[in-house]
Amino acid sequence: MINKYIGAHVSSSGGVEHAVENAKAIGAKAFALFTRNQRQWTPPPLKQENIERFKELMHEYGFSADYVLPHDSYLINMGNPDGAMREKSSLAFRDEMKRCELLGLKLLNFHPGSHLNTISEEQCLTYIAEEVNKALEATSGVKAVLENTAGQGSNLGFRLEHLAYIIDKIEDKSRVGVCIDTCHTLSAGYEIRTPEGYKHFWSEFDRIIGLSYLSGIHLNDSKKELGSRVDRHESMGKGTMGMELFRMIMNDPNLDNLPIILETPDESLWAEEIQTLYTLIETN
Repeated sequence: MINKYIGAHVSSSGGVEHAVENAKAIGAKAFALFTRNQRQWTPPPLKQENIERFKELMHEYGFSADYVLPHDSYLINMGNPDGAMREKSSLAFRDEMKRCELLGLKLLNFHPGSHLNTISEEQCLTYIAEEVNKALEATSGVKAVLENTAGQGSNLGFRLEHLAYIIDKIEDKSRVGVCIDTCHTLSAGYEIRTPEGYKHFWSEFDRIIGLSYLSGIHLNDSKKELGSRVDRHESMGKGTMGMELFRMIMNDPNLDNLPIILETPDESLWAEEIQTLYTLIETN
């Protein structure tokens, strides 16, 4: 039996508890959120009343922390070649991990980092692993979930080997995972739209990283074509993906019991997109 948990990256504006309400409103079984203002380096701490209300609504609406995939701030770059900026990013990431702890959440999704055309890919990936290790040491119970990237600019993480390199250097491997973004995967050059390409990608993922590390999916169509190295999400079925990819994902038992999160650009379509995805599940 296929067991899928679909949702979207919903707004937490006005307090983290509103993310739970917004997820419920679109018929989600999973969701993503920012636990802090992602445009600020040092936002104010979470208030106790917001934490308590978040937990109350999680229970009331039947959401499990297993299917909530918070996203860290886009300001963070733990591979930054500048030591002071890398430390600033590292402290911000630790703060995000601690916020997840306070909310009773188990995962924190993040983009690995960028070398800014100043240091080697290997050095940048090593820095990222070092900073993740520090964050894991300073926190407990929250898994750091690396997201693959489109490879735009100097961003790393667009090759499966980049993610494997970081994971290899993580000391507590029980607290590191991977989130695969479908738009990023196609843009990075992996053909996942055909049954053959889809099967090959996951075979490579298992060989290079290991399916046991898979902790979430960002389910997005793409405005750009295969190998463009440009990160431009599109609404489901309106981009270059075609619907076959979405059907394959919904019927793939290897992707059961994971948070599957839409980051498609038109949030007015999220409820409809979630419903459409569930109709793609084949019952026989």
